[in-house]
Amino acid sequence: MSKIVDFKCTYDNSVGINEEVTKKLQLSFPDAYKHHNTMVLIAKELKRYDNASFCELPFCHTVEGEVMGGIINYGDEKIGPRAKEYICKDTKDLLNLNSIDFTKGRIAQVLKACSDLREEGENVVLEISGPFTILNVLMDARHVFKIFRKEPEKMQKIFDKFQLEILKFIEEGQRCGANLISFADSAGGVNILGPKMMEQTVQMFTYPFLKKAEKIINDKTVLLLCPKTTFALLGTNKAKFYDIELSKPMKYGEGCIEVIGKTKILGQMCIKNINYKLTESKIKGIKLL
Repeated sequence: MSKIVDFKCTYDNSVGINEEVTKKLQLSFPDAYKHHNTMVLIAKELKRYDNASFCELPFCHTVEGEVMGGIINYGDEKIGPRAKEYICKDTKDLLNLNSIDFTKGRIAQVLKACSDLREEGENVVLEISGPFTILNVLMDARHVFKIFRKEPEKMQKIFDKFQLEILKFIEEGQRCGANLISFADSAGGVNILGPKMMEQTVQMFTYPFLKKAEKIINDKTVLLLCPKTTFALLGTNKAKFYDIELSKPMKYGEGCIEVIGKTKILGQMCIKNINYKLTESKIKGIKLL
């Protein structure tokens, strides 16, 4: 019988916005979260502050939900954007949501910031959210879980809709030069969903989504999974690890950059754990089964 192990998040690095960084930049918030030029400044300063090998965008998990119609509280220099109020009450509301328009709003600015950073020679991690994290912006989680438990066929339709949108975001991210695509769904971990619903999620969304994403990822990009997602795949026998040799011992982020073009999917450690060291000069690729 399969067993999904939870990954405990223990990193101490910047998550989203760091007040020390925002004070130093002397930008006007929340306006700075909305424009590509200020996003670039924040991302570069966060990189320096964390001594990281890459820049990360965006600084929250609300971008996809917002462009689909969600209402956002943009926060301030201390706290980044977050959901303000829910706009969906049932499955029909969710399925009638707008498709993502990547040419408008904050998501367009995020993609432009990716392009700008790559043109400056930066390695760029584009953080893309999974379905439960996006749904957190749009609907009360209690309603989502009720749909999942009582009407799984409707939940499948919701998963299918969100899968399409997330895959398009990956394509747009690559087009704009993001060479590391991070996929995480913290609101959909086994610690929240429970083993049964987590296994259903792997079957209904995660595995078919990643099989399609694997075909999209080109040789200039690598897909980075949150270890919570990785462990769910391993625990349901949908994937396995394999070793990839590195040129020397290095930090995990550096290793992810070095193996771009050599593998499609990584995910043994959280990309935010800046100081995690690959002491044996190996990084683990993920093979979908």
